[in-house]
Amino acid sequence: MRVPISEYLRALRERVGDELLLLPAVAVLVWDERGRLLLVKERGWGLWQTLGGAVDPGESPQQAALREAREEAGVELRLTGIRAALGGSEYRLTYPNGDRVEYVSTVLDAVVVAGTPAPDGEETSAVGWFAREQLAALAMTEFTRVLLAEAGVTAGR
Repeated sequence: MRVPISEYLRALRERVGDELLLLPAVAVLVWDERGRLLLVKERGWGLWQTLGGAVDPGESPQQAALREAREEAGVELRLTGIRAALGGSEYRLTYPNGDRVEYVSTVLDAVVVAGTPAPDGEETSAVGWFAREQLAALAMTEFTRVLLAEAGVTAGR
């Protein structure tokens, strides 16, 4: 399976191959009125994760968060605040195609203002709303598990 990436990242990858890239990113914690968190199932790994991704050149973290929500779940958001800025070796991933990245993520809280969450079929295969107590039992990347713990959503790893 080919991982969807921006033209900017595609050009970088042509120059550096699968070498480690340090990238600015966003993770969007979308909450409903019942306090549940919206997660998407990533198609490549089949694991649950937050909405989000890399920040493109010329784009603010807030703009990236809104774009990623439209792309991955088909929803429009109202951002309600910045929860955390997280990075370090725990945010390092190797994608199925061998590309290695380490993200420095701005974590934003948000609510849906338009649209009904649905998978895009390219990056995401499912969407779901989960109560905090359900999160520990979900199959998710260690990256997502660490991010949710460090952002204060879950009790720990």
